[in-house]
Amino acid sequence: MTKKIILSFAALAISFGAMSQVRVGVKGGWNLSSISVDNDGSVDKDQSLSGYHVGLIADFPLVPKVLSFQPGVFYTTKGAKLESGDKDHSTTNPYRKFTTRPQYIEVPLNFIGKIPVGANTRLFAGIGPYFAFGVAGKNKVSTTVAGVTTSTESNIKWDDDTPFNDGDPDQGLNKYKRFDWGGNLQAGAEFNNFLVSAQYGLGFGKINSGGDDSRNDKNKNRVFSVSVGYLF
Repeated sequence: MTKKIILSFAALAISFGAMSQVRVGVKGGWNLSSISVDNDGSVDKDQSLSGYHVGLIADFPLVPKVLSFQPGVFYTTKGAKLESGDKDHSTTNPYRKFTTRPQYIEVPLNFIGKIPVGANTRLFAGIGPYFAFGVAGKNKVSTTVAGVTTSTESNIKWDDDTPFNDGDPDQGLNKYKRFDWGGNLQAGAEFNNFLVSAQYGLGFGKINSGGDDSRNDKNKNRVFSVSVGYLF
């Protein structure tokens, strides 16, 4: 019994020691987003759209200096662009550009493995799911005919779907699903308290509202990101 008590206190001491090393920080950077165009999840690189992400992270050491749980909350842009026609010969072939830029509150839940390569330097790689909630965004259409360009802009419409409400009566193919989810892969380096990383976010949920159809399982978010951060 005494041995069990001692081991229990030792486990608690380790847990509190690990918690005392929890760090919080800020992180942000550049996004290059796209939306898949085929059922197999492939994308057209010419449709990529520049954006940004900014938010907060926490680093919970599971195995000090080797493995961490790193959740966060970010404001992030996604989306893509689509061009057709010829801008230089718009009289005979009208040019049209459609840009969609949905914006989300995103919560990643990453597990980060670290490899020390110096006294205060570690390389790391991570994987984990993300969950996102659509909050804003715009669709923009520009049309050029005979050298004259006209543009229209509208707010993105969201339905109120959730993972527990597939029968949302407000759904429609002219709207986006408010809830998005997927997985992240990332790699980077940590210098003292500074972070530099690259990440790829792979959306698993189709962004268009309306009924799901296995024959039309395209239009999912894809985001490549480069970030810098600081852990306090």
